Amino acid sequence: MAGKFEVYKDKGNKFRFRLKAGNGQIILTGEAYNSKDACIAGIESVKKNSQNEKAFETYEDKKGGFRFRLKAANGEIIGQGESYTAKAGCANGVASVKKNAPDAKIADV
Repeated sequence: MAGKFEVYKDKGNKFRFRLKAGNGQIILTGEAYNSKDACIAGIESVKKNSQNEKAFETYEDKKGGFRFRLKAANGEIIGQGESYTAKAGCANGVASVKKNAPDAKIADV
């Protein structure tokens, strides 16, 4: 099963997206957008930038977990991964985004 982007409204009535792998697991969540069009543009940016290794930033969070961010060419964060207990798990998350994002369909939820 292929990955997919889900577009939804959050509690603050902002548009957001999440990228799910083929197994249904969330591998990337997007920032909040004021319009659906801006959210879709964010998804297109993820599709494009997910193929650039330098667009991914991995780091250790305050609780000792490992996370990654995906940044656009201008340095703006366009998505982030969940917290992983091991650095290898975080690397697998990055690999999953690279694999799933380019051809993922977009669905409203």
